[in-house]
Amino acid sequence: MTEKSIRTASHDLLQGLIDLGIEYLFCNLGTDHAPLIEEMAIWRAAGKSFPKLILCPHENTAVHMAGGYAVATGRGQAVLVHVDAGTANAAMGLHNLCRSRIPVLLIAGRAPMSTFDGATGGRDTYVHFIQEPFDQASVVRPYVKWEYNLAWPAMAHEVISRAGAVMHSDPTGPVYLTLPREVLAAPVDVASIGAHGHQNHLAVKAQGADPQAVKAIAEQLMQSDNPMLVTAYAGRNSEAPALIEKLASLCGIRVCEFNTVYMNIRRSSPFFSGYNPAAFTEQADFGLMVDVDVPWIPKTTRVNPKAYWAQFDVDAIKRDIPMWGFPLNARIEGDSVRLLTQLIEAIQANASAEFKAKVEKRCVLLKAEHEANKQKTALLAKQPGALNAINPHYLCAELGRHIQSHDVVLNEAIRNTMAVFEQIPREVPGTLVGLSGGGLGFSAGTALGMKLAQPGRRVVHVVGDGSFYFSNPSAVYAVARQYDLPILTVLLDNGGWSAVKESTLRMYPQGEAKSTNQFASDLGYDTDFAGIAEAAGAHGERLFDPADVETSIARCLEALDAGQSALLHVRITPL
Repeated sequence: MTEKSIRTASHDLLQGLIDLGIEYLFCNLGTDHAPLIEEMAIWRAAGKSFPKLILCPHENTAVHMAGGYAVATGRGQAVLVHVDAGTANAAMGLHNLCRSRIPVLLIAGRAPMSTFDGATGGRDTYVHFIQEPFDQASVVRPYVKWEYNLAWPAMAHEVISRAGAVMHSDPTGPVYLTLPREVLAAPVDVASIGAHGHQNHLAVKAQGADPQAVKAIAEQLMQSDNPMLVTAYAGRNSEAPALIEKLASLCGIRVCEFNTVYMNIRRSSPFFSGYNPAAFTEQADFGLMVDVDVPWIPKTTRVNPKAYWAQFDVDAIKRDIPMWGFPLNARIEGDSVRLLTQLIEAIQANASAEFKAKVEKRCVLLKAEHEANKQKTALLAKQPGALNAINPHYLCAELGRHIQSHDVVLNEAIRNTMAVFEQIPREVPGTLVGLSGGGLGFSAGTALGMKLAQPGRRVVHVVGDGSFYFSNPSAVYAVARQYDLPILTVLLDNGGWSAVKESTLRMYPQGEAKSTNQFASDLGYDTDFAGIAEAAGAHGERLFDPADVETSIARCLEALDAGQSALLHVRITPL
């Protein structure tokens, strides 16, 4: 057997990543990755290219960076983490990717298995004995579509191909692969693989639907007098917002979003009716849910019992939500762009003069309503606030005036999220990202990933002080500096977790916690958040006086445009 006919599993793994189209490996490495590190060095010496390494001091940054890159490009990337410990640190990010249906391949090493037989890669240090749990994959199993352990070196390339096919198949999502160190170092006999060893596992993408099923929904829509549409993540596809607006214009439909994940319709569209579907569900006689996980909160929403509700969704059954139940008369799983196109075509083919006249009247009312909402939103931003209590609506309105239409805004303001949505209106698809999961600290790493994918755009993330702690900020700004990825952080500091306080008040509005003002949510008002960013070379700005809002924003954007990350620490109304 010649030397050229032998290679390691690490070689085939790297080749598999290249063939899958992986451009970046977001890495937090450990002792388990020694065979891969050696293989990369061999490739460099030979002048061979492989996915670029982005070294991340914390796994939360790595996972969210990969997610942000995938959101911006549609191409899933790979993350390398260290055994069970790295998997545990990555789990929160995997939760967010799962809930957002973002394709990412998380690859974790496994502690060596061999102790006495002298196998290459066997146990040679203390941690190899304590980093082998009974079930490492169980840490992230609830959040992944697929998991696998590479048990045989000759399968490395095929396993990567399979992982890519699963994560990119609709509904897309994260997958998990573990790599024992001895297997990575083991030789692969090229001849043993054979002609069919490296398979191309194609992803399965969502399609359209039976025209008759779509036509039945169209007929119900054309018969309705007060239709509405609710969506949250249709805008992940850049073609969807224009189609939603076209359908709304064609039929006189109000469009609402709930827990917005992407921009699904232009905010200046007269058919956009805001972020509270519950204000209209009791009067609606027809409803269409398009790519939305939670259209409203049933406990506080009244729905017309005679209304006809239909659903278009890439994940109609909600595979990862154990219990899900909202009123539905028709349910179609598929690509919302194709389904909306079919619905529009069905309506255009059957629209009568009577229907068009009815739509025209509805459109007049919706345009008037939209204009009234604009005025209400503007009023919220009129008052600047006071010293150490800046009005978030005022701040966000000023920020909205300073940024450009193609700049990307990530919203993790949590209890101040409406200030971001309402005062920084987005018009261009792909310029808004919200949080669909429950893992706080998503926006900073995601912003880095989106900046990596779109270097010509400004990327701004708005975050609360409580969420900021979860983002591992020292790792975020270290990566931003090392890889020249400037981002702007707008930190809304109210001194704690307002969501915790408000949740307690919702359950116990006249309880003891309220009477004693003890909500276990006060994080203090003394942290110099700008100093954290400055320690990694970013521009830090401290904004406590509303009179300084405009100049502070301008200085941050000036730094950003010069290639320096910036953090704007804003004291808003305290808890």
